[in-house]
Formats: sequence, C-alpha cells, structure tokens
Amino acid sequence: MAVDQTRASYYQASRNDETRHPSLAGDITADVVVVGAGYTGLSSALELAEAGYDVVVVEAETVGYGASGRNGGHVCPDYNKSMTALQKELGSELAQIAWQLGNEAPKLVGERVEKYAIDCDLKWGYLHAADKKSHIRDLTDYAAEASAWGYDGMCMLSRDDLRARVGTARYHGALEDPRGGHLHPLNFCLGLARAACAAGARIFEHSRVLKLETGERAARPQVTTADGSVTADFMVLAGNAYLQETAPFLYRRLMPVGSYIVATEPLGDNMARELIRDDDAVVTMNHIVDYYRLSGDKRMVYGGRATYSGIEPADLPGFVRPRMTNVFPQLGEARIDYAWGGNIGITVDRMPHVGRMGSRCYFSQGYSGHGLALSNLCGKLLAEAIRGQNERYDALAAVRHPIFPGGRFRTPLLSLGMMWFRLRDALA
Repeated sequence: MAVDQTRASYYQASRNDETRHPSLAGDITADVVVVGAGYTGLSSALELAEAGYDVVVVEAETVGYGASGRNGGHVCPDYNKSMTALQKELGSELAQIAWQLGNEAPKLVGERVEKYAIDCDLKWGYLHAADKKSHIRDLTDYAAEASAWGYDGMCMLSRDDLRARVGTARYHGALEDPRGGHLHPLNFCLGLARAACAAGARIFEHSRVLKLETGERAARPQVTTADGSVTADFMVLAGNAYLQETAPFLYRRLMPVGSYIVATEPLGDNMARELIRDDDAVVTMNHIVDYYRLSGDKRMVYGGRATYSGIEPADLPGFVRPRMTNVFPQLGEARIDYAWGGNIGITVDRMPHVGRMGSRCYFSQGYSGHGLALSNLCGKLLAEAIRGQNERYDALAAVRHPIFPGGRFRTPLLSLGMMWFRLRDALA
C-alpha cells in the first residue's frame, strides 16, 4: 500500500478553511448525487445548486483530498492534445466548440475566484520552457496553431529573454502564454465547496461509496455507504484517479499516475525574484515534465518525476530535489519543508474522458496533467447536460477513449513504455 503523503503537504499546512462536513448517516434523496468532492464534483454541485437543484456530494475522505488538493497549482490552458488531431477526430464544428472550451477553462477559474472571493493566491503568467533545441520548433508550431484558431496572445522568448526572467541557464527559450497561471489548489477547492454549500448543496465527508447503482438497471441512481444511501434522479461520478475500480467501465479507460512535489522554506523576495522574476508558472517540454512556481509566501513549489508503477517512493524529498537543483543550483542549500504526492488520471489519448453511462449517470475524468482548469470546466459541462443543455458537453463526449491495453498487466506495460520516454528526454 502506498504511503499517504497528505500530512506532509504544504497545501494542508497553509489551508485557510478548516470547515468539516458530516458523514452520511441514513437514507436520503436528492435531485443529483455527486461522487467526489474535488474540482469536477464541486463545480457540478455549484452549478446545479445555483440552478435550484437539490444536490448531495459524497466524499470518501475530505474535500480536496485527491488531486484537487495536491496538484502543482498550475492553471493550464488548452488540452494535452493538439487541435489538429482533435479536428481530424471530431470534424470542424465540434473541434471549434472544443477549442472554445479549452480557452474558457482558465478564464472560468479566474471568474470563480473573483465571484466567490476565493483567497487562493491566483497569479497569471505561464511559460512553456524548451529543454532541447528541438522544442523551439514544437513551441513555434503550438503558437502558430493557436493563432490559426484565433488566439494571438502567445510570445516566443529567446534564451536570453528567458534567462532574464527565470534564473537558470538550462533552457533554450520559452513560449509565454498569458492565459495560464497558478494558485493554491487546495484553497481554491475549499472555496468552491463553500460556494456550493452557500448555494444549498450538502457535502458528506468520510462517506466512501461501497455500492454504486448508476440507474442502468434500476429506476434511479443510488450510492450506498457504510452508514447510509443517497437515491437521486441523476448521478455525477467525479472521483477521477481516486474512484479506482468502483466503476469498472471508467477504470479500464484511466491510468492513475503518481506525481510528486516539494516545497522549500520561504526564500524571501530577492531570491524569489532571482528564480522567477515575474512570478510565472513554468512547465518544461519533455515527455515527463518538470513544473514549478512560487507560492504566496515565496517558497519554490517544484514538481518533477512521476511513477507509473503504483509504488510511491519512500524518500520524496530525495526523489524530487535533484530535479529542482539541476535547474536551480541556487537552491542547493535550501531546506525542503514539505514533500507530498498523489495520483493524477491519464487517458490513452490524453484528452478528458467525458460521458454518460445510461441516461442518468454522467462522468468526467482523465485530465492528463491539465486538471485544475479542465476539471473545473468539465464539472460545469456535466451540470449543463443534466439541465438539458448538451451542445458543449457533446463536443467533448464525442472524443473516443480506448481501453488501456494489457488488462491486469497494464501498469507494468505503461511503466516500461515510460522508461523509453525517460531515455528520450535524457538525449540531447
């Protein structure tokens, strides 16, 4: 069993809301039951509750326990797949809707932070850094594709331009994208929960679902926990990588991947400015990316390396720190105050898996590293679909998602495949 690193999380130590919710006791009914109190589930609950629906959210642990409260805090624009590939699959009309949704996702984060006065250290500015010379062409192509679809806000930075903004000589240049940014992910999640509750949603923590009836064989969807049940007209499955095998159909199309982060001691204004002058979020272009940013109190929050084996490293600081100091030798003596990990969900084609089982059970999962913004948006799309507004939902639901090959051997097969990508990343 993997070690739970949540207690070592900087986000848990700096959370600004200690609200606790009761566990489910007894049998209740609702218009909608949502499984999972992360971004997807809370976004759906918020939209539906504000529209007048009676919404119940059941969470196995606590609000933001999964990836929503552990991620790197990067507000990523777009998808982890090119629009050229999406257009080939979906056709021009649905691809145009998908493009608009990818643009809307980070904006929705900003709108909700402002509307609900969520204190989460939101900052705008995003840099895609080129580890290799070949990445410059990749970034140029990405900017050209965005321009062809109507967005001209990206800007290529030379090696010298980037060196003036990020305190490392490692990169060959970068692509700046003002649409992206970063925030405190757990505090954002807690803010969504507050807003949903204020709109009338009920959240039950420590209420693990033991039995799931999606409505395909019964009159109404129902979830059963150790001490109660919820029967509803509609269901939203929003557990992503933490849903595990509760829903086999979804599990076969999702792979949990371990992602790990460290946070240094507070570095002070001068060192923070030396490392990331303009307080941007930075992500690299390798297959196995490094991603980092400054926290609100000027810590370096650095994520790098990933595990595909399901086995969590015993020494997380020792696992991640070499990646950080390779980029920033200045941090060689910096104290690591926090180190933690968690699972993200990836799909075969790295696109969000949005859909429906039967006529009453909706789901969204597999954001493949772009989850902060996309899960928030996809939760809204599920709520729109439940309300009968299907056009935007249909665009993402049209993406086909194959099963991960290998059956019970899929995890070791993926691990072997990622070893090849690590080797490619290491080659100049």
